[in-house]
Amino acid sequence: MFTRISRLAQQHKAVNLGQGFPNFDGPDFVKDAGKAAIDGGFGQYARMYGAPDVNQAIADRARVDQGLHIDPEDEITVTSGCTEAIAAAMLGLVNPGDEVVVIEPFYDSYPATIAMAGGVLRTVRLQAPDFRLPLEALRAAVNNRTRLILLNSPHNPTGRVFDHDELQAVAEIATHAGCLVISDEVYEHIWFDRAHRSIATLPGMRERTIVLGSIGKTFSLTGWKIGWAIAPPQLTAAIRAAHQFLTFCSATPLQHAAITALRAPETYFKQLRSDYALRRAAMLTVLREAGFDPRVPEGSYFVLADHTRFGHSSDEAFCEHLIRQVGVAAIPCSPFYADPSTGQALVRFAFCKTLQTIEQAGERFKGHLRPVA
Repeated sequence: MFTRISRLAQQHKAVNLGQGFPNFDGPDFVKDAGKAAIDGGFGQYARMYGAPDVNQAIADRARVDQGLHIDPEDEITVTSGCTEAIAAAMLGLVNPGDEVVVIEPFYDSYPATIAMAGGVLRTVRLQAPDFRLPLEALRAAVNNRTRLILLNSPHNPTGRVFDHDELQAVAEIATHAGCLVISDEVYEHIWFDRAHRSIATLPGMRERTIVLGSIGKTFSLTGWKIGWAIAPPQLTAAIRAAHQFLTFCSATPLQHAAITALRAPETYFKQLRSDYALRRAAMLTVLREAGFDPRVPEGSYFVLADHTRFGHSSDEAFCEHLIRQVGVAAIPCSPFYADPSTGQALVRFAFCKTLQTIEQAGERFKGHLRPVA
């Protein structure tokens, strides 16, 4: 779906608010560190689980941001983006027949990697308009076959930042069931009103949680693919057993540049949130003026909106109309659901774009998009 939408957007010269990558480059101080690393002789394989200094920088970032004290040698695995971290965690920790409970809508690599590991997908659905965790449904889904609960906060695509009560309930469910939790936190620095908190910080969760992260979203360098998995030593050993046969190691000079990124001053992260708050406000204004009633995201850089008032039979049909007739690309949400029919009312707009791009989308909406219901 992402490939098809991007191809259509290119064919029709549409403003692309679809796939979730910025249309602006990352900060110069990180790019300069990458250039220096290339010229500095870091052209060979890195240590399989991460260059020592980058592991230390990840551990330092986790301590500063979340108060977590991580052993950089035995509890961190550097991966080729968070997507590879997801795959390594699934292949390393899930045995055939194990059940994995996933919150839907979900990032599309979750079910794919569960299937690769021979696991069984179980889903618990967030419901519009508030998209709060349905805790009774989660309790019902977790049983003695559950190996993992997979949590994503800030959440793609709904924009939820799960609050303390929700995280505490997940922790209690996982502890009672004796299962693990994977916490995908790639948008950890992009939140607006309520700060992101890792579930690994809750009592009893450090020893059963795998925290996944990446520099891609925080530093607008999604193509660098430097991610990581943080987990207790016995779980890290399993993740590394898979990782060594997936990519072995991530790009060495980019790992060294990631050290500079992770050690950025706090002013960088505050400015990041400030900039995205402006983009969020601009996107919400554009969508409301076009006739949508968008859900205000608490984190990440996505906005969900119901398209049904515009009279199209499905999310895919609406997104094709939007590209061909209006000149704006969005992503249908049905691929984010195990049963695609349950997500057909929603489309996702990405605001990891310049303000000029968002305003251009607004101009194209005018006169070309009218609610019919």
